Amino acid sequence: MIRKVLAGGINSGILSRQKFLLLFKEFFRKSIHLCSAFIPFFLGISYVSVMISLSCVLCFYVVSEFLRLNGKQVFIISAVTEAAARKRDENKFVLGPVTLVCGILAAAFFFKPLPATIGIFALAFGDGLASLAGKLFGRIQIPGTEGKTVAGSLTCFTAIFISCWSACRFNSCCMGIDITFVALVVASVGMFIEVFPLKDFDNILIPVILAAVSQLLIFQSVY
Repeated sequence: MIRKVLAGGINSGILSRQKFLLLFKEFFRKSIHLCSAFIPFFLGISYVSVMISLSCVLCFYVVSEFLRLNGKQVFIISAVTEAAARKRDENKFVLGPVTLVCGILAAAFFFKPLPATIGIFALAFGDGLASLAGKLFGRIQIPGTEGKTVAGSLTCFTAIFISCWSACRFNSCCMGIDITFVALVVASVGMFIEVFPLKDFDNILIPVILAAVSQLLIFQSVY
C-alpha cells in the first residue's frame, strides 16, 4: 500500500514537472511572438535598416541551425532554440523562427504601413496569446484541429480585434471608416486561419493574409 502511494506521488510529481516544462517552453516561445509587436514601431523609424537587420538575423539563424544539427553549438542562438523547441522539433531544423521572420518581412514589404502593422500585430498578439490560452485554459477541443481549443480560438479573435481596432483608431488613414467592422472581419479571418493545424506556417499566412484583408477593407473604403 505504501509503495503504491509513493509510486503515485512520484508519478504525479513527474507529470507536474513535465507539464511545467511544456508551459515554460510555450511561454518562452510565444514571448518571442509578442516581442514582434515592436517591429512596426521600428519600421516607422527606419524601414530599410529594420528590413536589412531582419534579413540578416534570418540568415544567421538558418546557418546556426544547420551548425547545431551537425553538433556545433552557436553561442546563445543554439541554447535559445533548444529552450523554445517543441517536442515535434527535437533533432530537427526548428522552422518557427524562419516562418516568423518571413511573415513579418512579407507583410512589411508587400503592404502599406497600416495593413502591415495590423498583420504583424495579429501574428504577435493573436497567434501568440491563442496558444498560451489554449494550454492554460483550454478544456474543449475543436475536432479535426489537432488539439486547438475553443479558449485559444476566442483569445485569438479577441486579441486580433483589439489590436486591429487600436491600430486603426489612431491612424489618419481610417477617418470615415467603420473600424469596428474592419476589426471584426480581420479578427474573424485570423481566427479561421489560426484554427487550422498549419504548424509553423501560420506565422506566414496570418500576417500576410490579414494585411491583405485589412488593406482591401481600409483603402478600398477610402478611395
